[in-house]
Amino acid sequence: MNQPHATQPARDLATAIYDFTIPARAPWSGLIRRGQVLRIVDVEGQQAVDTLFYRADDHSERYSAQDTLRAQGSAYVGAGTALRSSEGRTMLTVIADTCGAHDTVAGACSCESNTVRFGHETRYMHACRENFLVEAAKHGMDKRDLVANINFFMNVPIEPDGRLAIVDGVSAPGAYVELRAEMDVLCLISNCPQVNNPCNGFDPTPVRVLIFAE
Repeated sequence: MNQPHATQPARDLATAIYDFTIPARAPWSGLIRRGQVLRIVDVEGQQAVDTLFYRADDHSERYSAQDTLRAQGSAYVGAGTALRSSEGRTMLTVIADTCGAHDTVAGACSCESNTVRFGHETRYMHACRENFLVEAAKHGMDKRDLVANINFFMNVPIEPDGRLAIVDGVSAPGAYVELRAEMDVLCLISNCPQVNNPCNGFDPTPVRVLIFAE
């Protein structure tokens, strides 16, 4: 797993050109211009942040987990990772990471997967897929545009038999990851509402997003 590593000096958060706290369980979307830096902060710790990226002027080009993992030869996203698009281009680069545990294999929770994993009584619980659909619709997209996402701060170790496990998160309060946009990108976030597994410590909490001009 990638180790936590900050490659940038400490920032003055007052210089952010955008600063917003996403409530627990809620979705968010925003535009990050080429050269700008997106910081995602796990405010209270142990909170999964499901994230998707699209090319701002052509949503058919979007984040590709497969291309990203193949290019870097690692199962996890961390400092130095180049997030690749479906066209093989670098969309963003992870330039700072104080956590070191970011999954891009386990995907987003949905009402259907909740039912399979946790029982039929969870069918109508809110889930990340529904959050993504809400934000995607604002930008002219629908369920056909949802692809495998990044789960920032979500701890998904690979077991010796190859299975994925979702276990307690390791992100401390205030942990953050920073990504520099290498093209204009649209970011969609679901502040994960999951309460049936430990990815959020069974207690979803707010996260903070900041954008810096660089």
